[in-house]
Amino acid sequence: MRYGRDEQISKEETFDSSQKVDLNDLMKRVRDQEKKSKRTSVYLSAAAISAFAVFGIILTL
Repeated sequence: MRYGRDEQISKEETFDSSQKVDLNDLMKRVRDQEKKSKRTSVYLSAAAISAFAVFGIILTL
């Protein structure tokens, strides 16, 4: 019976320590995500412009 009680206490301690949030870590994740989304949009824009340019060149021939 005592084993179950010790296990419950250790779970509560683990749960309490996981409740702490580091604001700097969250801000870094947001910045990284914004950089990735900007990079992706630049790549997609470049691919679209290239496709239009190739299509335009083919039409002129």
